[in-house]
Amino acid sequence: METDPIDLKQLCAAAGVTSRTVYFYIQQGLLPHAGTHGPGAKYERRHLARLQLVKLLQREHLPLAEIRERLQALSDAQVEQAVAESSSSPLISSADNALDYVRQLLAKETASARLPKDTSGTHPSSAGSVKSPVGWDRSQWDRIALTQDVEYTSAAP
Repeated sequence: METDPIDLKQLCAAAGVTSRTVYFYIQQGLLPHAGTHGPGAKYERRHLARLQLVKLLQREHLPLAEIRERLQALSDAQVEQAVAESSSSPLISSADNALDYVRQLLAKETASARLPKDTSGTHPSSAGSVKSPVGWDRSQWDRIALTQDVEYTSAAP
């Protein structure tokens, strides 16, 4: 079922992005160029589907380079199918946000820091991939509130 081409303003409204975002995504290879050029450029359903999938993958905290690779491997039909499937079962709950994501990462880091360290110089969770010095600890910072909106931070010795 083909739909009539839409202009940039309609595409942006439907996808919830700005025209600047659309141009940037075209430049980065995330979206194909419009069917026509100039102020009267027309976009198709495939552009909207790809924009929607980009937004979904960004919620998964994927970098644009990874998203571009994934999109290049998909046909327009596969992109539309992925968007349709995600609307029936979201990839990430609407309650999740950047703060929740950071908290999850910190919780994982804290849990891995509780693992016993061996004396070989590697952390058990690194599985030998990256060497770290024995006794490695996180740096300590001091925070001093100067005013309600200004604070001074310094690394503790």
